[in-house]
Amino acid sequence: MDQQKITILYCRLSNEDALDGESNSIANQRSILTKYAAERGFTNIRVLVDDGYTGTNFNRPGVQEGLSLVEQGLVGTWIVKDMSRFGRDYLQVGRYTEIVFPSYDVRFIAVNDGVDSERGDNDFTPFRNLFKNTRHLGGVNC
Repeated sequence: MDQQKITILYCRLSNEDALDGESNSIANQRSILTKYAAERGFTNIRVLVDDGYTGTNFNRPGVQEGLSLVEQGLVGTWIVKDMSRFGRDYLQVGRYTEIVFPSYDVRFIAVNDGVDSERGDNDFTPFRNLFKNTRHLGGVNC
């Protein structure tokens, strides 16, 4: 049954991220995620892309489509390149990764951050995302 569930490969690039160059490009994210999924036997792949959208909120078409599929019980795994691709509001990211996804039995993976909800709770994940966001904001201490 789980093999029938969708594996979402989610890519996001904001206008600000585009200034960082090729490493965060949609093509690069898609390549990393597709290779990761293929090497680990994930099937029923659906690539969702939000190009030109900020990560500070979740009002993005790709995220909304994915969350709708999650709520319908159709998603088994949600994979991103890193936590900041999913979102830059660490409280909302935590809400989805720690509460929403587990309640729908959705596995969450952030490839470059070494995050995989199947391995259990990672107490450092919210902090990792917070530090990335602080760096993104020019090192402003909050």
